[in-house]
Amino acid sequence: MIDDLEERRRLDALDGYKIIDTEPESTFDDLTSLAARLCEAPVALISLVDADRQWFKSAKGFSETETPREISVCTHAIAQDSPLYVVPDLGLDPRFAGGPLVNGPGFRFYAGAVLRTKDGAALGTLCVLDRKPRPDGLTPEQGDGLQALARQVMQLLDLRQSLSARAEAYVQLRAMADSLPQMVWSTRPDGFHDYYNAGWYEFTGVPVGSTDGEAWNGMFHADDQEKAWAKWRHSLATGEPYEIEYRLRHHSGEYRWTLGRARAIRDAEGRVTRWFGTCTDIHDQKRLSEQENLLSRELSHRIKNIFSVISGLVALSARRFPLAADFARDLRERINALGRAHDFVRPHAAAGQASQATQMSQLLAELLKPYNTDATDRIVISGDDAAIDDQVATPLALVFHELATNAAKYGAFSTPDGQVRIHGSRQGDRLRIDWIETGGPPVNGPAASEGFGSTLARLSVETQLGGKLERDWAKTGLIVSLTLPVGSLSRKGG
Repeated sequence: MIDDLEERRRLDALDGYKIIDTEPESTFDDLTSLAARLCEAPVALISLVDADRQWFKSAKGFSETETPREISVCTHAIAQDSPLYVVPDLGLDPRFAGGPLVNGPGFRFYAGAVLRTKDGAALGTLCVLDRKPRPDGLTPEQGDGLQALARQVMQLLDLRQSLSARAEAYVQLRAMADSLPQMVWSTRPDGFHDYYNAGWYEFTGVPVGSTDGEAWNGMFHADDQEKAWAKWRHSLATGEPYEIEYRLRHHSGEYRWTLGRARAIRDAEGRVTRWFGTCTDIHDQKRLSEQENLLSRELSHRIKNIFSVISGLVALSARRFPLAADFARDLRERINALGRAHDFVRPHAAAGQASQATQMSQLLAELLKPYNTDATDRIVISGDDAAIDDQVATPLALVFHELATNAAKYGAFSTPDGQVRIHGSRQGDRLRIDWIETGGPPVNGPAASEGFGSTLARLSVETQLGGKLERDWAKTGLIVSLTLPVGSLSRKGG
């Protein structure tokens, strides 16, 4: 007998096949016909033993679709370890003699090959029955053949289960794809479009199937078609991800900006088996970004005017107060340095382009360009770099302007052979920038007191950038080290 735990596991396995009470299928009927012919029996059944009945997926020579489990011979068959269960004469077996199988349809002989899963759960049997006793049972060839056919039944059950699971997964996938706010599409490896979700048809308003194949290209704005095709052909040829912005025709007739993306699905050998992609409506965000850029350009223009006005006021005041001329000159140079930094981090302002990340090395090269004179290697910038935004550019411009100004007065830039090396190095989440002067006048130690410019540089690093500034008065030349948190350098990332 089967214990309760094994019976529960067996019934769970049977339930997983979702086969009970399904319609007849010719593939199973072919196997019962073949079993009846092989064993020279009038009846052959694919019997699946449920909790309280045995149900026949296929019946050859028998009109019933099920019988109570309590009279089932198959119940005894699945309780045995043997793959083949034979009762030569049911009328002589006390378990069945006088029972409905013998007294009703008059069965006397039974042979069943157990239908067993890969995990060992017995679902039922492929069995044959005869109305005459068979004292010798089946021949060896018949027994082997019946077991082989039982294995074929299990393969059909496994295949059916697999196909059913795939169909269920496909329905779930479609439901999930249709619920997404994006338009979802898929293509064959050659790029032939054969699937769109409901979002695509809701957005475009076109009939289902009308954009299959290459017909989707007609949905793009005429000015974007060639660009989109070229990008798509490149992805198909290389397997690289596809990403592009284009205008897609909305069901209202308007062309709206969308972001198209796709990724390749590959098999174990790396071959592309399918492409999955999305189209995201970014029209409103793009229009908002354009408005923000317009305001940014206007603000940038006004800031440049403010720099010019302040510089002019300082020059005018200097003429009235000659004793302050040196201070006014230094102040104007600082203002001009800020202006150059502002112009550099927003080179797009005049052209109306979108904001782009600026590299620190580019800003430093621009700020120090006046000090490079004719010597191509007077200033050397090397090592790790980082992206910076306009908020960081302002304090950095002040710091390096002060360093360059002091180098021109007292350090490396004050002699023809002097050189400044600027080296960046990432140290975890921090960036260290070393300003190293060589070839200038000998250094006799630190200054007696910190000047205004040095104080301004230190405060810019420590207060505005959250970093640290250190000076080393080496005899070969001043070394200044800035340690800055990378996360504070740019809102766009380092």
